[in-house]
Amino acid sequence: VLSLLCLQASEGVTFIGPDTHAIQAMGDKIESKLLAKNAKVNTIPGFDGVVKDADEAVRIAREIGYPVMIKASAGGGGKGMRIAWDDEETREGFRFSSQEAASSFGDDRLLIEKFIDNPRHIEIQILADKHGNALWLNERECSIQRRNQKVVEEAPSTFLDPETRRAMGEQAVALAKAVKYSSAGTVEFLVDSSKNFYFLEMNTRLQVEHPVTECITGLDLVQEMIRVAKGYPLRHKQADIPINGWAVECRVYAEDPYKSFGLPSIGKLSQYQEPLHVPSVRVDSGIQQGSDISIYYDPMISKLITYGSNRAEALKRMEEALDNYVIRGVSHNISLLREVIIHPRFVQGDISTKFLPEVYPDGFKG
Repeated sequence: VLSLLCLQASEGVTFIGPDTHAIQAMGDKIESKLLAKNAKVNTIPGFDGVVKDADEAVRIAREIGYPVMIKASAGGGGKGMRIAWDDEETREGFRFSSQEAASSFGDDRLLIEKFIDNPRHIEIQILADKHGNALWLNERECSIQRRNQKVVEEAPSTFLDPETRRAMGEQAVALAKAVKYSSAGTVEFLVDSSKNFYFLEMNTRLQVEHPVTECITGLDLVQEMIRVAKGYPLRHKQADIPINGWAVECRVYAEDPYKSFGLPSIGKLSQYQEPLHVPSVRVDSGIQQGSDISIYYDPMISKLITYGSNRAEALKRMEEALDNYVIRGVSHNISLLREVIIHPRFVQGDISTKFLPEVYPDGFKG
């Protein structure tokens, strides 16, 4: 991405997305946290510098107070992350996270912060132009995860009240303006049981789960990104952004859900039929019947989205869509997705990032 951005001046190419400064600043967890603090965004208590060695990691962890999260500064996708509950786990976590960070990102720098137990993962979609205008487009609840990777997302969240939503939105916009952000982006937060929220990271791109935001706001985020790249100002004011109805997205993976809630599966899609005949269903996919699912790419088959006038309707349509999705030739996670969306705890909105291991302590059996 950064190489493409360098072409802009020399070749007259316009990159659809934020500039190099925003991508670099928000791509580094240490720098982004410092920027967030300066922008008056709530941040998780922790050490903002680079942790030099295991001894320093233990000293910092004791000062913060256990449990702590050890994480790669350049990380993402759940890689280079370890939770430590004592000194021994901190030393071990430092070693493994450093190794994983170096191999995955070519950058072994780590930071340590307070681990928020049983949090919700709620993120704010933002949209900004090149004229200093920025909007927050409500939230997405992304708490159903395995190995720190999202599985089910929805918009809006059952948990947020209007005051908390506004506070999170305003802080997300403040951060975007602090880095002169333009285009669509997402500011991710951890939210505790008392609705205290803490900045996690900013994703300087279009998110996998962006369709649920499009469903409830009526905005086409890709179109807006193209308009911003062309230099047009935003067409909307904050008061124009609605929450109309409810949307749910399930990430359909070529995975075996009975192994660690999803280990990749490979093979040829001998039969493939998307449930597009079900009302208010959207399927974003890049494969078709006969496609090969290989080890070289993310095992996601598609994003399955349903929309309803309320959450119950959106979930009922998701249940029907999952029941009518035909996938043969590879293992897939339809059975897990279906059980999650009808589970009483999920239906009641009683969820956190620990939902899967708490509901299925011995693993998913189907």
